[in-house]
Amino acid sequence: MSISGLLAASDQAVKWLVQQSMAYGEYVSVTPFFNWVHLWNTGAAFSLFANGGGWQRYFFIGIAVVVSIFLIKLILENRHKGEAIAYSLILGGAMGNLIDRVFRGYVVDSFDFYWRDWHWPAFNLADIAIVLGALLFVSSSLLGKKANTNAEPDGSD
Repeated sequence: MSISGLLAASDQAVKWLVQQSMAYGEYVSVTPFFNWVHLWNTGAAFSLFANGGGWQRYFFIGIAVVVSIFLIKLILENRHKGEAIAYSLILGGAMGNLIDRVFRGYVVDSFDFYWRDWHWPAFNLADIAIVLGALLFVSSSLLGKKANTNAEPDGSD
């Protein structure tokens, strides 16, 4: 779970840096396909429910708390190392965004990737951790199933 704490702390440090160094809506062009931005998201992924009138803040806080408790339980069950790391990444990301929702009322986003005039929705370090954790979980699950199907029968019934 130290991975989770390190991720949540790193996420908060980046968000603090963004809020201290940039005005809301400001962006700095870094490459021809990436901007460093200061945006807020009151919704979920891709700003889903961002215009919900405020109820979504408490809804997403509740979901994050329930999911975090569930992930802590899974981590403590001492599962396969790949799964535990995946759960820790997801937990760290969930905690980073939860801290934002509780104390700010929105999530600070700072990464803006784009191609020409098409911009991927802005995101943050917590979002990256959640996606990487989910990908690791899926790949770990698929590799685990593959390993089980390739295992030789032990002859016991």
